[in-house]
Amino acid sequence: MEGNIERLIKKIKQLDNELRRELHKKQDEFFYHIDQKKVRFEKEVRKQHKNLVKGLSRYFLEASLLNILTVPVIWGCLFPALLLDLCVTLFQAICFPVYKIPKVRRSKYIVIDRHALSYLNLIEKINCFYCGYFNGLLGYVQEVAARTEQYWCPIKHARPVGLIHSRYKFFFDYGDAEGFRQRIAEVRRDFADLEKKLDD
Repeated sequence: MEGNIERLIKKIKQLDNELRRELHKKQDEFFYHIDQKKVRFEKEVRKQHKNLVKGLSRYFLEASLLNILTVPVIWGCLFPALLLDLCVTLFQAICFPVYKIPKVRRSKYIVIDRHALSYLNLIEKINCFYCGYFNGLLGYVQEVAARTEQYWCPIKHARPVGLIHSRYKFFFDYGDAEGFRQRIAEVRRDFADLEKKLDD
């Protein structure tokens, strides 16, 4: 059974790498390259993009009234998100050195680059900034939590979980009492795969 789980996790990783390669190919298709974390479009493409900007008055006229009315609810989530960001960043800064867990690089998860697209108007750029921040924050928080869980409670669940995080493959099977007691100290310290990666 364990062999099947490891095989599936390896397959997921391979598919993730394949997806990254396919996304990288889009740079050629849409005529841009990344130079020191900045996206650079070819001059002619930038001109075309500017011609496609939807003006703010047209944007608001075409917007659904219900969408406009939900804006305060969406933006109200920003304050808890900022607090979560601060708490998790402080948590890992204080606790991870104590537990000897490699720190999660926040900038790997929170990627803000869509505001550079010249075919977006100001409102669309702000919305894209918000979505990039919020979704990146959740990925960052999940990775901090996953590494913490590996240290404190590396046991798989009996029931299926909605999303399997990056450290789950190192966890003990549910009910493996002997394995847990014999190897808990070893699993708590097993972050060797992260230390091999330069980007972590």
